[in-house]
Amino acid sequence: MRKISIYYSLVTGLLAGTISLYAAPRLTIVAVVDGLTEENLTTLRPFWQKGGLRTLSEEAFQTTITYPHLVYGGNETTATLVSGTTPDRHGYAMDAYFSRRDRQIHPMLEDESVRGIGSPLHISSQALLSQTITDRLRMRYPAAKIYAVGIQPQTTVLLAGHAANACCWIDSESLKWAATAAYEEGMANAAFDQNRSERIAALAMRQWTPRMDIPAYTAATPQEQKKGFSYEVKDVLTHSPEANTLVIELALAIQESEQMGVDITPDLIMMHLNTISPKATSDRIASAEQEDIYLRLNQDLGFLMEQLDRRIGRTNYQILVVGRPVLGTDAETMNNIHMPIRHFNADRAAALTGTYLMALYGHERWVDGVYGNSIFLNRSLIEQKRLNLETIQRQVANFLMDFEGVQIAMPSHEAIYDPLLRHSQSKRSTGDVLYLLQPGWRLMQDENTTIDHVIDENPSSPLLLWSGTLRSMPQGQPDATDVADLLF
Repeated sequence: MRKISIYYSLVTGLLAGTISLYAAPRLTIVAVVDGLTEENLTTLRPFWQKGGLRTLSEEAFQTTITYPHLVYGGNETTATLVSGTTPDRHGYAMDAYFSRRDRQIHPMLEDESVRGIGSPLHISSQALLSQTITDRLRMRYPAAKIYAVGIQPQTTVLLAGHAANACCWIDSESLKWAATAAYEEGMANAAFDQNRSERIAALAMRQWTPRMDIPAYTAATPQEQKKGFSYEVKDVLTHSPEANTLVIELALAIQESEQMGVDITPDLIMMHLNTISPKATSDRIASAEQEDIYLRLNQDLGFLMEQLDRRIGRTNYQILVVGRPVLGTDAETMNNIHMPIRHFNADRAAALTGTYLMALYGHERWVDGVYGNSIFLNRSLIEQKRLNLETIQRQVANFLMDFEGVQIAMPSHEAIYDPLLRHSQSKRSTGDVLYLLQPGWRLMQDENTTIDHVIDENPSSPLLLWSGTLRSMPQGQPDATDVADLLF
């Protein structure tokens, strides 16, 4: 009875429905998977004889979630998933931001006060302003053991939130686990053990070749049908199946060494996994190598569940797997349906805006920079010249409206009237003039990159929630801000 009274319910209600449990999950596993889509799961489901994804597809609560804000294919989605809020609340609108101080682009998680452990990166979760899944568990259960393990550093730190014991990610340069000193334990002891045994280096020396005969893959490209595919894992480590294997291995090692899920205090492991292959141009499977990653991920998740069944018992843990949009739909697919993708060059737009303001107010640098959907004006100069900022904002917005591809432009203070823009902006990342592009257009930061693009209109992700004691499922249609409530 004591166990039930401490943690008797997975959730008290989600939208119009309820989840009920007969026993408390002692360990929760949350896996955020880059590029995981419902379309890919549906396509491959008939071909999995067994494995974790097979078990989840048969036994888990399944739904798709949408995002109530702009999605750039970065970790703004991760921040939303773990916090249950949108960028205007959690503060993480994009992976980087434009600093007016030095007119440079900085990583959103940059924190010079924190040293890296086995990494040159100085990062922490201090830019994340809202409570996360880990924070909520820590406040409720101070003795909970909470760890995050992942492939990429930024995603892993966001999964760790503010209250994890430690987080670890793969450093593809040193071929070791890396961490940040922002957390109490720094690096998990199990990660130190694997670094001493050079586990990552051992897997990185392998050759990644097809697990099955090429004709058995449903999405092999013409090139793959002729020659298959082959990679030195060390050259593509973070986009190889071995990366997922390493994350799951370390998660299991931490569970064992820290005795997670053994006592009545709920524990939590956050994992970052990947399904995007080295040559992928879309989240949609379009090659045998990407299909192979799904095949291996199915096996790795199956191994995870088998080990947890044996170590702590099937009724003592739960797993939540959720996809994260990364690449969206590729240009070739859009061309095939006669909706070609066009690119809007943000740097060129900012340069032309600067020239326009020079014609109006004199030969000065009126534009400090541009990033994402924002143009940053030189506020110091405007104040020095005793000009009206709102007047110039309106002039720039009207000027941008004449650009091909611009749907709407406005002074930043007017974003409150547009729900999509309002939820998508944070104080740190918002400039003086905002703009949105027409459907079919994507942002380019310069001539050679498209890292700042909105990947799709209304992207969605699959969500699967499995528990050994789950008896009833939530009703209604959750979005990305409801994920945290599924667990607490």
